[in-house]
Amino acid sequence: MPDYKKYQCGTCGHIYDEAEGDLDAGIAPGTLWKDIPDDWRCPECGVEKSEYDLMA
Repeated sequence: MPDYKKYQCGTCGHIYDEAEGDLDAGIAPGTLWKDIPDDWRCPECGVEKSEYDLMA
């Protein structure tokens, strides 16, 4: 099993979990952060992907 990571929105706190993906946006479970399109936005507050930080 890959070492999936989680990323957190710096504005609202939404968490993108690579293991879970974002099914509502058509992003399959197991999709790595680097493979998400750059125009993807936070599903909760709408900020850009660049506003997310890797969770420790």
